[in-house]
Amino acid sequence: MSTAKATKKSAFSCEPCRRRKRLEERIKELEDQVANLSKSPASVAGSSHSSPPVSGAPDAPSQTARHASDEQAMSRSFRSLKIDDKGSITYHGATSFFNLPSDRTGPSSGDVPFLDPSTSDTDRQRRERLIHNAWHQRAMEDLSEIPEPFQHLLNVHWCWIQPLFNFIYRPVFTRDMQSMGPYYSHTLLNAVISHSIRWGRSDPSIKRLLDESYQGGTVFGKHARSMLFEELSNGVCTIPTIQTLLLLSAQECSLGNSTQAWTYSGIAFRLLDHLGICVDSQRFPGSVPLSDEELEIRRRIYWGCYFWDKLICLYLGRSPSLQHTSISPSHIMFDDSAENDLWVPFGIPQTDTAWKYPPTTAHSASCFMSMCRLAVIFNEILIHMYDPLSQNTDTEIQECLNSQEPLLQQWWDQLPTHLKIDPVSLPALAPPSHIVTLNCLYHAFKILLYRPMLTGRGERECEGPSPVQGYLVESVTSATSIIAIFDLFCRTFTMNYCVLSLAYCVYIASSIFLLQVQAAPDDQQAMRKLTYCIQCLQQVRQISPVIASALNNINKELTAVGIAVGSSVQQSPGAHQSPSTGASLAIPGGTYQTSPDMGRQMPVPSHPVYQPSFSHNFGPDAMSMEPGVFEAMSTLEPLSIRVGAIPDSENLPNFP
Repeated sequence: MSTAKATKKSAFSCEPCRRRKRLEERIKELEDQVANLSKSPASVAGSSHSSPPVSGAPDAPSQTARHASDEQAMSRSFRSLKIDDKGSITYHGATSFFNLPSDRTGPSSGDVPFLDPSTSDTDRQRRERLIHNAWHQRAMEDLSEIPEPFQHLLNVHWCWIQPLFNFIYRPVFTRDMQSMGPYYSHTLLNAVISHSIRWGRSDPSIKRLLDESYQGGTVFGKHARSMLFEELSNGVCTIPTIQTLLLLSAQECSLGNSTQAWTYSGIAFRLLDHLGICVDSQRFPGSVPLSDEELEIRRRIYWGCYFWDKLICLYLGRSPSLQHTSISPSHIMFDDSAENDLWVPFGIPQTDTAWKYPPTTAHSASCFMSMCRLAVIFNEILIHMYDPLSQNTDTEIQECLNSQEPLLQQWWDQLPTHLKIDPVSLPALAPPSHIVTLNCLYHAFKILLYRPMLTGRGERECEGPSPVQGYLVESVTSATSIIAIFDLFCRTFTMNYCVLSLAYCVYIASSIFLLQVQAAPDDQQAMRKLTYCIQCLQQVRQISPVIASALNNINKELTAVGIAVGSSVQQSPGAHQSPSTGASLAIPGGTYQTSPDMGRQMPVPSHPVYQPSFSHNFGPDAMSMEPGVFEAMSTLEPLSIRVGAIPDSENLPNFP
């Protein structure tokens, strides 16, 4: 058989003893570090990588008492987790077949009262146990022999996907991969590998293996789907089933197959409810005893689903499904061991053997938790500004702006320095991919918060200077920041490693430059930036076909104002059109060239497609706008926020 399933025995045999001895020494070293942590509770308590205090949390004794009383009342009314007749953890409300009708406010026999986590155990002890286990499992990963191309494609996932989305809890996945435990399945492994094919094919040896033995990689997706539907048919679904669905949804979304993407995500979110993961199982365990590890896994998969729910609704123009409530899992990641992992851009071919990307601290734990808090804010923007079903009123949009603008600013002010990218003073090399995407999504969400105001929504009657000019400056600044950061990413890692969420940010930036061009067709600064966006999206389309819909939207609007799209972006292969100077530069071999001011330390990686470059110009004219642009914008129809509608997209070839 040519699937990951066929490698079950051969993939996970032990390494020779010479490697075991070295790793056992490493494990002992890590255990000593954990022992030292237990002697220094102050340093542990001061960790910045778990969830920060929620703004407005009760601090007075009376407020705390009231909060505890509310929790107790909620526990009495909420039917907690149970084990069903198939052995799965689940929950059912009072009206279901699984509970007798009773007084909703009365205690239910068999239900465990609300548990205050601080009375059963301390967060510090829980964190120590999880981190110790995570370090141990990471060391044990090297004791497993996984043949190629599987190991390479797994590493692609851990590098480029896992830190941003956190769909899979790595320590238990790799452990259960060896023991066939409950948090691993062949279905999930096939889904991970299938999702990683697009990045993995950049390596010639991996590409050859895939082409020779695995139908170019398409076999993994086929088996993931067939095995998934077998699980669904059997009616015993697990957390790996949800993780499989999320990965398949993301892959189909990138391909432009919106039906499949939306359906897979919908099933994942239904299973999230069915397995009770939508409930904070630390506070409402019911009759189900859950270990530290199980609590951590369930909390992570909830927030991974929550984040993906916002992104796919953004891409497809839908209403979000998941809402964070008073009984939802909290913003806590007790195991923050991945925060200090070293991150290197795995799989990128090096054309200059003398240059290597310096190992960089991943900061993946703080990045993911910051992303989740940002998603909570953006959820309100989606619901109150872009809900296609409720047709948001101008008053509702204005109220959303008033409430979410300070929260978005507060999020940025509280963002740790190591996660911020200053577009005015860019580093020589891009930080890890997930940090780049976090920053670009912040600017994209900021644009989406202000954009309705630019086109005549919200309250237009106000005393004094119109705030619209300020919104426009903020939008143009964020749009320019996106393309500057995106260009840094491409110059460091190449466009081949661009995830869909990063490409979507470029599309949102283009919508602002398009509004400028529509309002003032002679605005050359805006036209150059828009041209850069179009060039980038044209290249990303080769790896993410869904982008074709975004390009169609832009081209249609440009044609309507009499701008010939072909002439604005057309150029011969191997030519470099700078959006700031308009100069054509020869690019030998199609490699990515660096800006003159970035120094000799910048990489020049090979890449099969032409890539434009954005000249970083944040001088006074970078944000300049024609005098009449403010009034003209209010009469324009904004570009659609959705990218997931490609004509005949369901019939596109199933690119890996």
